Amino acid sequence: MADSKMERKLQARHISMIAIGGCIGTGLFMASGAVVSKAGSYGAVLTYALIGVIIYFLMASIGELATFYPVSGSFGAYATRFIDPGVGFGVGWLFWILWILVASVDIITLSKILHYWEFFRQFSTFSICIIFLVLLYLLNLISVKVFGEVEYWITIIKVMTVVAFLIVGVAIVFGATGNSEAGIHTFIQNGEKTSSTGMLGLFGVLSTAAFSFGGTEVVAVTAGESPNPKETMPKAVKQVFWRILIFYIATMLIISSIVSANDPRLLDTNNVTASPFTIVFQNIGLEVAAVIMNAVILTSVLSAANSGMYVSSRQLFSLSSHNYGPKVFKKLNTNSVPVFALTFSAVYMVLCFIFERLNPSGYYMLLSMVGIIVMIIWMVSLISQIRLRRAIMKQGKKAEDVLPYTAKTGVVGSYIALISFATIILLQLIADYATGGFVKMSYNLVCPAIGVVMYIVFKMVTKKKFVKLEEMDIHPYKG
Repeated sequence: MADSKMERKLQARHISMIAIGGCIGTGLFMASGAVVSKAGSYGAVLTYALIGVIIYFLMASIGELATFYPVSGSFGAYATRFIDPGVGFGVGWLFWILWILVASVDIITLSKILHYWEFFRQFSTFSICIIFLVLLYLLNLISVKVFGEVEYWITIIKVMTVVAFLIVGVAIVFGATGNSEAGIHTFIQNGEKTSSTGMLGLFGVLSTAAFSFGGTEVVAVTAGESPNPKETMPKAVKQVFWRILIFYIATMLIISSIVSANDPRLLDTNNVTASPFTIVFQNIGLEVAAVIMNAVILTSVLSAANSGMYVSSRQLFSLSSHNYGPKVFKKLNTNSVPVFALTFSAVYMVLCFIFERLNPSGYYMLLSMVGIIVMIIWMVSLISQIRLRRAIMKQGKKAEDVLPYTAKTGVVGSYIALISFATIILLQLIADYATGGFVKMSYNLVCPAIGVVMYIVFKMVTKKKFVKLEEMDIHPYKG
C-alpha cells in the first residue's frame, strides 16, 4: 500500500466513452417511453432539446473547471477551492452518497432484469446483488486502465444498439416494413397529447429528462486520471454533448413516429418489455427483440453500476486527500487503486441492498433520492465556475490568460443552467407534494439535509471562512 498520487492511465477515448456511457442507460432505454406517453411527441422532443442545451452549458462549465483543476473527486474539490471549504466538505460527501445510491440502484435493477430469464428466478435478488457487487469490486480493484477498457467496449455496444435502432426506425417510418401505423402522421397524432396535457405535462417530464442526462458529469472525475486533461477534457465535452443530444432527440422522433403515445406499455416501467426500443421491434413482428433488448439493457445497467463504484471510490480518495475524510482512504494499492475507499463504498452498497430487501418500497425510495442530488451537485459546480471567473476578473486578469480552456458560453450559459436546474427542482418538489404529500416529497430532501448538517458541523468545528474573490487561488494546478 502507498499513500501517493494516482497514475494517469485513462486515455482520451476512455474518457469520451465513459461520459457518453454514463448517460446512455436506463433513462434512454426505459424512461424515454414514459416521456412520450406523458408529454406527447412535441413535448418529448422539445423537452429533450431544452434539457440538452442546458446540459451543454453545464458541460462547458465543467470542462473549464476540469482543465484548470484536474483532480480526482472533482466536485467537492471545486467547491472547496472556489466557494467555501464547508461547501466542499458537504458536497463532497453528498457526491459520494449519490454514487453509492446510483450504483446500488443499478445493481438492484440488474438483479430484477435477470429474473426475466427463468433460470435466474431460483436465486433471490439479494444474492444476485451480492454476486455482481463482488464481480464489480474485483474489476475495479485491478486497474483503472482495465476499468476504462471495460467501459469503452460496453459503451460501444450501447451506442451500436442505439444506432441500429435509429436506422431500423427510419426504415419503418418511411414504409420499408409496410407498417401503415408508422409515419409522420403518427408523430402529428401523438402531438395531440402535448396539447391535452399542457404545461403541467411538460413540467412533469422535465425532471425525467434531466435525470436521463445524469452521469455526463463523470467526465470531470476522470480528469484526475487523464494523462493530458487540457486536451482530452474540451474534446470530450464537445463530443459528448453532440452525440448525446442527437441520440436523444432522434430517438424521441423515431419512437413518436411509430408508437402511439396512448400505448399502455410505455408506462409499464416495471416490465423490461416496456422499453420503447422493444415495443418498436414488437410492432413489426420481431418478438426476439424482447430478449435482445433485455440483454442490452442488462449490459447498460452493469456499465452504470461499474461507473458508480469507480466514482464513489475516487470521491472518498479525494475527500481523504483534502483531509475531509479518514487518511486510510487515500491509500493506493500497486495498481494505483484506492482499495480501502473502494471497500468502504462496497460495504455501504450492501447496506442499501439490505434496506431494499427489508422495505417493500425501498427500491423506489432509493431511486427518488438520486435525481435532486444530481442537480444540486450540478448547481454547485456551476457556482464554482462562476466564482472562478469573477475571481480572475477581481484580481485584474483575463480568463484567456489564466484558464487552459474557456467555455464558449462563458458565465451567461452557467447562469442560465443554474436558474434552470433550480426551477426544475422546485417543480419536482411541488409535483411530489401534489401527488404524494409531504412524505413523498421528503424522500428527495433527506440527502440534501444531510449535506446541510455536515456543512454546519464543519463550519462550527473548523471555523474556516468563505473564500473571498480577491484571495482565491487562481494559479494553474501543479499535479
